Amino acid sequence: MEAPISESMVADCLEGRRVLVTGHTGFKGAWLTAWLRHLGAEVVGLSDRRYEEGAYVDLRISEGTEEHEADVRDFAAVDRIVREARPSMVFHLAAQPIVRAGWLDRRTTFETNVMGTVNVVEASLAQPSVDAVVVVTTDKVYENANNGTYFVETDPLGGHDPYSASKAAAELVLAPYRDAAHMGFRPRPVVSARAGNVIGGGDRAPDRLVPDLIRAFEAGEPVTLRRPDAVRPWQHVLDCLKGYLVLATAVLDGRQTADSYNFAHTASERTVLEIAREVADRWGASPSSIQVERDDSTAEATLLQLDAGRAAADLGWTPRWTVEESVRRTVEFYKASDKIDVARAHFRAHME
Repeated sequence: MEAPISESMVADCLEGRRVLVTGHTGFKGAWLTAWLRHLGAEVVGLSDRRYEEGAYVDLRISEGTEEHEADVRDFAAVDRIVREARPSMVFHLAAQPIVRAGWLDRRTTFETNVMGTVNVVEASLAQPSVDAVVVVTTDKVYENANNGTYFVETDPLGGHDPYSASKAAAELVLAPYRDAAHMGFRPRPVVSARAGNVIGGGDRAPDRLVPDLIRAFEAGEPVTLRRPDAVRPWQHVLDCLKGYLVLATAVLDGRQTADSYNFAHTASERTVLEIAREVADRWGASPSSIQVERDDSTAEATLLQLDAGRAAADLGWTPRWTVEESVRRTVEFYKASDKIDVARAHFRAHME
């Protein structure tokens, strides 16, 4: 067994490297961009929009990032940007990421999450400078019978809602590209990362638990939980992104890796209500501000658990922060006046 990927190996591998991040203006994309820059990488961002709030603004992503505006559904635009940017490494995060939005706009969800993935991978493998591609999907790619199974990477893929199905389909379309030579490209690793529910400062997306809570607490209003009993594997955004960085380092180092990896905090499963109460306590909000209105009208899974043993065995990746610590640092970031300083402190703490 090869030695685990250490923090110093990640830093040495990515310092000075030209990295393309699609979806760099989103929550995870912004944090990944900021961390890559902290490590000394030269980051190129591709997104169809810029936000006026949230992590993109909090982390000052527009300062020092080479930004390109394009919709990943537009292959010609994506191909042109990749050719002009000439990245060495590609992280594909651009997606329609909201479960409820998937129900409301099914076509856009499938077009973005499936064909967008095809377009980014096609353009990346056609570019000689690209050495590897990491495609970020989700823990919701698995066929989930709500029976308490801890999913491993070889379990069947599926999805009972448009978002989950689109992400499972994105995983399936990667299969032929993993054999790049068979597709007419120079052989290079194409790997996927499947992460559990992620929390962290700067998330302002609608229909996500922590952003909904923060908006309500900031306004002094109650918040209603639609699925309070749903169980998810929660983790801090930096634990999740550390998995992506370690995986990228492994493939760039020429190591033999699997096609896909789960990144989740084992034994971090909590109900939505438990996390909401923890956030309220850290914020100083009254427990009565959390209201419950159960909504079983969608096919979203009630129980979701991931086994991250492969990432631990192959890459040496393990999450650093407990759920309680993750909530503490998340609320700390939202409350901070100088969010850049807090982010830098988080990076340093996570790389110790």
